[in-house]
Amino acid sequence: MGILISETTREERERIVAESIGNVNGSCDGCMAGLADMYQDYIEGKKDISQNNMEFKANYESGMEIPDRSGCGYIK
Repeated sequence: MGILISETTREERERIVAESIGNVNGSCDGCMAGLADMYQDYIEGKKDISQNNMEFKANYESGMEIPDRSGCGYIK
């Protein structure tokens, strides 16, 4: 089984994301929930996972649109 949108159903993409990032309901002040939200376009079939990851990396490296951090969670 692949991970491309063309090779998966929505349910399969949800499972791929859930298995990849683990427990999103952990007690980490919401930091994992934000990570899960990052992959919503992939789950909905709007962007392949590689495009999602490249866009996140570009924003991370450039410092664009990065919220303030407090502990493990983000303050918006």
